[in-house]
Amino acid sequence: MAFNGTEGGPISIETASEMTAAYRSENPEGRLGLFMGKEVLLSILNQTGCQGIRVYFAKDIHTNENELVFVGADANEDDMLSKIADMGFPCPLRCSSKNPLNS
Repeated sequence: MAFNGTEGGPISIETASEMTAAYRSENPEGRLGLFMGKEVLLSILNQTGCQGIRVYFAKDIHTNENELVFVGADANEDDMLSKIADMGFPCPLRCSSKNPLNS
C-alpha cells in the first residue's frame, strides 16, 4: 500500500480527552505535549513528493525527557531524511491554558 496524503482522521474531543487522560495517569510527571511551529512543519510537508509527516517517539539522551521527532514520508511510505525536526517547545513549560486535553 502507498501513502496518498489522506491517512489518519479526526477524533472527537471526548476520545482525545480520554486518551490524554490515560497518558497523564500513567505518566504523572511526564511531558504533556510538544509545540512545533508551523514553518518547521510546512518545510517538511512542502518537500517534493511528501505525503505527510511521520512522528517518531524518542528520548533526549541529555535530559532523559521523552521527545518527538518529525520527518516527512513519501508515497512509498519511506522517510524523507533531508528535513528532520525536533526542538519543539515542551509542555509543561509552554502549555495551553487548561482544557480537556491537558488537565
